[in-house]
Amino acid sequence: MLIMTVMLLAAWRMNPRIAGLKAWTLAFACGLPICLNLLWHDYAPEWLSVVFTQLSNFLLAWINLLACRRYLNLQRLPHSAGLSAMGMLLATGMYFTLIQPNQGLRFLILSTVLGILFLLSARTMARGGPGLYPARYLYALCCGGHGVFLLSRPWLFQVGRNGLFNSEQILVVSHLVVIEAIVALVLLGFCVVMLANEQVTLALKQMADRDPLTGAYNRRAFMSTLEKATLYASRLAFPVSVLLIDLDHFKRINDTWGHQRGDDALRHVVRVAQDCLREGDILGRMGGEEFAIVLPNATQQEAEHIANRLRQAIEAQPLQYAGAALSLTTSIGVAGWQPPEKPDSLLHRADEAMYQAKRLGRNCVVTAPQPASQLPMDDAAIAQCVLLTGR
Repeated sequence: MLIMTVMLLAAWRMNPRIAGLKAWTLAFACGLPICLNLLWHDYAPEWLSVVFTQLSNFLLAWINLLACRRYLNLQRLPHSAGLSAMGMLLATGMYFTLIQPNQGLRFLILSTVLGILFLLSARTMARGGPGLYPARYLYALCCGGHGVFLLSRPWLFQVGRNGLFNSEQILVVSHLVVIEAIVALVLLGFCVVMLANEQVTLALKQMADRDPLTGAYNRRAFMSTLEKATLYASRLAFPVSVLLIDLDHFKRINDTWGHQRGDDALRHVVRVAQDCLREGDILGRMGGEEFAIVLPNATQQEAEHIANRLRQAIEAQPLQYAGAALSLTTSIGVAGWQPPEKPDSLLHRADEAMYQAKRLGRNCVVTAPQPASQLPMDDAAIAQCVLLTGR
């Protein structure tokens, strides 16, 4: 237990910004008194041993739950809830130790409380998808397995008059409980290190794929996403469209209000755009005040509708600064993918449509025509093809 605590302490000191890591270190530190209690159990008064055991076990399970919620940036549980539960657990422990001695019921209550807390931790961590966050689900599996064992061990060991605490089975049961606890805590400790590594990896990936100013995908990541979208679209036969967005008169904003307000305007546009987009739509910053959006499973007509909704939302929500409202407008070009068109060609058509929107007076949406190779031929063109090919 000491080795696991020191390992987590070192991991926390090296990665102090990882949420929950400090709390997990504290949780494992709370397990040390449990180990000490096993050493002095034969020499300490029974009531003192019960207090150490129940207090240490509860703090380990409770702080573990708090660490899980902090790691996922969930709302913190009130301290009053933890203090109330701990007080009730200690009170019942003292009652069944000093007033009406009953080791079986005391063991049953402690196992139930701890099992519920570890199952809640498992339920908290199992989110986000195992493909994206495998360490979370591995930790949830360990917590869930330990929680199930804690809830079932009173029945497994037949709590009662001739069950868990008779003179023949007490040594065997103690070994089973201790061994399971050791295995569970070692696995949980290594899973915490894996969670820290997963967080660092995700942070590095985000730094590589995201624009640091706005949080949107950078150009490289966006083009990679667009290429994958067109590839899947060709295989699965679903439409893909692209929006190219340019913030109107951005240079005027920088010159009049300063570059800080210009940065605020870019971030504001991204926030408004994300509220307008569907789940699965990808927003990227192509450079300067220019953004692009991939719309999987959206026809060109549907993309035009989304573009108009986005343009209206940006116009209706000016940037607020120092009591003044800074009006923002955008020019948007829309292009629908036509197989076997390349991603660069699709983006180029959207770019031309966006510049056409600027030439028409800005703050409007223009849809790009189909590529020349995809346009239907008129009768004269068909007749010319017949003459040239003889068919």
